[in-house]
Amino acid sequence: MKKRNFGDQTFAKRVAALNRKAMAQEHIVNLDAYRAASRRPEAKTILVVDDEPVMRNAIKRIFEKDNFRVLIAKDAMELSKIIEDTKLDLVLLDIQLPWVDGYELCALLKSHPLLKNLPVAFVSGNKTEEDIRKGFDAGCDEYITKPFEVEAIQRMVNQLLLKSS
Repeated sequence: MKKRNFGDQTFAKRVAALNRKAMAQEHIVNLDAYRAASRRPEAKTILVVDDEPVMRNAIKRIFEKDNFRVLIAKDAMELSKIIEDTKLDLVLLDIQLPWVDGYELCALLKSHPLLKNLPVAFVSGNKTEEDIRKGFDAGCDEYITKPFEVEAIQRMVNQLLLKSS
């Protein structure tokens, strides 16, 4: 059965509220069931890798408003430190990075046995057909060009997270 994407967390919150209300009407409530109904769903973690601070922070704000946990990195070195300590659900990756470019970084992520299923999307100013082909050849799951529409990047991220669940 395919999950439906409601675009926000309000549906899950409504279901949890209904569960709590139904439990409150019961004479005997199972403590484990109450805890499960009261627990908020864990936020998905997105890593934004971009050498431009303005772009990193703009993307971060977009997804934090949607209740995602958003981490930022300016290059491959910062990405490698974050990946060692954090379970990621998605990487949004620029191509123009210092030292190790996004193509190389994507290929490295996709070739690692523990990270090969981690969704990677390029968010790049590189717009030519060749650039986009190179992105998919490197293993990216999606490619969006800058400047982008906020709704377009939100839709892309939700689709990638839905596929990877």
